[in-house]
Amino acid sequence: MSSSASSAVNGGISFWYTDDGLPTARAPLPGDTTADVVIVGGGYTGLWTAYYLKKAAPSLRIVVLEQKFCGYGASGRNGGWLYNGIAGRDRYARLHGHEAAVRLQKAMNDTVDEVVRAAAEEGIEADVHKGGVLEVATSPAQAARLRAFHEHELSYGEKDRELYGAEETAERIRVAGAVGSSWTPHGARLHPAKLVKGLAAAVEALGVTVHESTPVTEIRPRHAVTPYGTVRAPYVLRCTEGFTASLKGHRRTWLPMNSSMIATEPLTAEQWESVGWEGRETLGDMAHAYMYAQRTADGRIALGGRGVPYRFGSRTDNDGRTQEATIEALREILVRFFPALAGVAVAHAWSGVLGVPRDWCATVTLDRSTGLGWAGGYVGSGVATANLAARTLRDLVQLDSGQGGGTELTGLPWVGHRVRKWEPEPLRWLGVHGMYATYRAADRRESTTHSPESSHLARLADRVAGRH
Repeated sequence: MSSSASSAVNGGISFWYTDDGLPTARAPLPGDTTADVVIVGGGYTGLWTAYYLKKAAPSLRIVVLEQKFCGYGASGRNGGWLYNGIAGRDRYARLHGHEAAVRLQKAMNDTVDEVVRAAAEEGIEADVHKGGVLEVATSPAQAARLRAFHEHELSYGEKDRELYGAEETAERIRVAGAVGSSWTPHGARLHPAKLVKGLAAAVEALGVTVHESTPVTEIRPRHAVTPYGTVRAPYVLRCTEGFTASLKGHRRTWLPMNSSMIATEPLTAEQWESVGWEGRETLGDMAHAYMYAQRTADGRIALGGRGVPYRFGSRTDNDGRTQEATIEALREILVRFFPALAGVAVAHAWSGVLGVPRDWCATVTLDRSTGLGWAGGYVGSGVATANLAARTLRDLVQLDSGQGGGTELTGLPWVGHRVRKWEPEPLRWLGVHGMYATYRAADRRESTTHSPESSHLARLADRVAGRH
């Protein structure tokens, strides 16, 4: 174990709360009450939904219930990738036709700009830099997948995507061994906690009531039940992502997948010279067990990937604490990508959970017979997708309540999608851990064989996961 890993701040929710600390707690629910809409979950999905609903219908009484504080979950711990990826697009193309999936992709492209626009309009300073997304390949097998990925994205209407060779990639960022990359302009780097804090403040300023330290234990038609009282409302919207399993009856709805991150100490000007990265693109790769990274506004590298992927019984952590072995594994990725940074210290490490449906498809739904709605299952692509989901929930509520008609958003193919539950334990634990062990083995094999063919192990893991 390196001294860097052992000396890092571990947990504390995430690095993103280092500068100005955790937010001052809002009051919990004081007792039974009523509302027009009750939203369960104070992350991006819940807050954006409250924001757009209140903007559309200022007279609505909207209550947001959050078990800890707004931004405690993935919204305050993610990698700050505001980008146009959406989980399940290929499946939606198979189910609803290619053109329906193209419309979904276009909506996601537009969503990146919508988040940037809304944050600016509300005066939310979230360190947003729209440098696009760069995904690199570092082996022959990854290069083959990169070319296929690039062509696949073009087929969904993304005509402004660019494919680079080794030299062009190095002009943007000097990743050791990079043989090529694909870049899209539809992405931005941001500071997750600044966005969620600003959004919570904006929602309150509009007149939405936000109660924190108020865990919802059960959702049923027209009721959100908490230890402090019950909120009754015609619409109850579940926006709980990776924490959904803690709700009564939802243990197997979405699996809470773990993702871990590190942030380095600030790099010197000389170190940045060795790396490049002047465009501040968000950075990913074509490995099966992929990484994701950003150049932060204060000159660090924040980098993430899978550590311990899943906890038995769909349990979630408390404060983001991360195993030393995971910190070391992420540091090894950092140094493999940027050997000149071998001496750079890891300043902070943390983990969080993301919501994974059994078919790996993000969804947004309003059940018109019960008034129950939900959105999520973003599989790690939620920073932008949550915004699209929120605007769609707004339109669905307005449609159902007679305040509006169908819209382009309510006609997108992810609306109303249903999926079966995850297997019971111990099958769930064995399947997820086996899947990621197989993906890592596939990556190791590809790095040593230098074959352009993807490892058959990865295809096996895809089948086990139900991703295809």
